Amino acid sequence: MSTTESTRPATLDAATLREMIDSGRAPRLLDVRTPAEFETSHIPGAYNVPLDLLKEHREELRNHLDEDVVLICRSGARATQAEQALAGVGLPNLKVLGGGMLAWQAAHAPIKQGKQRWDLERQVRLVAGSIVLASVLGSVFVPGLKWVAGFIGAGLTFAALTNTCAMGMMLGKLPYNRGASCDLDTIVGQLRDGTGGRA
Repeated sequence: MSTTESTRPATLDAATLREMIDSGRAPRLLDVRTPAEFETSHIPGAYNVPLDLLKEHREELRNHLDEDVVLICRSGARATQAEQALAGVGLPNLKVLGGGMLAWQAAHAPIKQGKQRWDLERQVRLVAGSIVLASVLGSVFVPGLKWVAGFIGAGLTFAALTNTCAMGMMLGKLPYNRGASCDLDTIVGQLRDGTGGRA
């Protein structure tokens, strides 16, 4: 097995996960998107554990996750980062929902809907595009502003190459993307009490 294969997380497709849930063998579902994204739509019974909080408190969370765990995000990228963080503290039985919520919705699987908000990727496109547009237009009057557009382009290239996004992480901390129940004590209480999927 090559190094690339050994570091690739185990995935579970939407159809298999749906069969497991329908048959009463549901794994613990951790949705690592922002609270705003989770509130918009999520798999019934999932727990919202935003990626930044999961990374920061993975050791504490590990004590409440001793069963099979499926990690969920929009497309699979953030769930893969969460899998790496939890695997790093010795948590076994981790899987990533292949294709994330996009695949789950494409399979017409059940979702719980709430207040509609923009997902984080759409917010990044809006902010990055607006900055590039403003700096290019502004460079007519202040030629040095073109370098702001170049900086954003370099940042987006780096984000694609490393599969991380600094702008997304910053936007995820804004009040629009946070929720009142987005703290470690609340999440641990939900995991302990089995009250996932509340939003």
